[in-house]
Amino acid sequence: MNVHGKSIKILCCNANKELAKDIAFNLGLSVGDAQISTFSNGEIGVSIYESIRGADVFVIQSTCTPVNDNLMELLIMIDALKRASAGRINAVIPFYGYARQDRKAKSRDPISAKLVANLITAAGADRVITMDLHAAQIQGFFDIPVDHLYAAPLIVNYFMNKKLDEIVVVSPDVGGVTRARHIAGKLDAPIAIIDKRRPKPNVSEVMNIIGDVMDKNCIIIDDMIDTAGSVVNAAKTLKNMGARDVYVACTHAIMSGPAYERIADPSIKELIVTNSIPIPPDKMTDKIKVLSVASLLAEAIKRIYEGLSLSKLFD
Repeated sequence: MNVHGKSIKILCCNANKELAKDIAFNLGLSVGDAQISTFSNGEIGVSIYESIRGADVFVIQSTCTPVNDNLMELLIMIDALKRASAGRINAVIPFYGYARQDRKAKSRDPISAKLVANLITAAGADRVITMDLHAAQIQGFFDIPVDHLYAAPLIVNYFMNKKLDEIVVVSPDVGGVTRARHIAGKLDAPIAIIDKRRPKPNVSEVMNIIGDVMDKNCIIIDDMIDTAGSVVNAAKTLKNMGARDVYVACTHAIMSGPAYERIADPSIKELIVTNSIPIPPDKMTDKIKVLSVASLLAEAIKRIYEGLSLSKLFD
């Protein structure tokens, strides 16, 4: 692909190799020849074995587990590209780590999402492409362009093809109402809201459910699932309130700690996630459905490269 005199290159670090291959395939390209190595003391090294001088380079890397290693891989790759005279460096970060630390929730808290934005910018990135940020204002933490994509069209299409009746889209908290309302509008369904509180990180307590879920197919929509405690508690409460089946859909399957064991709970009919974070093959079950974001990211990359609008991708 070469439409304006500059070549396009797709490179990847270690977090999303399969996704990077799928993105490159959708673009009719192959993943560039680069290697991430680790010294005996844990330091990360990057070697690029082809010329990228003047090229429009897109680096695919989610900052998922191990978060700090994957973040450093991305930063060092960007630095290597800058020093190799890449024309434009685009960091494609399907999952943006540290996004939950986007404000000072109490005195003396860091705002780590802003720190990571500063690091990516300082490393030499010219643009960031990401998906379903935990907090939309993180776009403003960058002093470079940010293209914020959404997996909602993929999730909506999945449930439309299932042809469920009596659907209610459930927001797992008050903060997710906008996301739930958007998807509910596409599915022509009402919404319900789970009123919960978090006494400490990764711990939630369901206090109440706002909305009618009796004999309904409930779809819990969230941006990420970490330890899965919140969604399992929500699913159990919905079932106790008379829900027919409970589906859980999210963009980012962090799935840390006891998450996979919790998701096996019979209160959850299906878990629908994307491959913004890879799921280990040994953790896959019939209950987990993975939607690929490769074609969405590939189309975004193509449009950015050709200088076209991305607004079509939000429909």
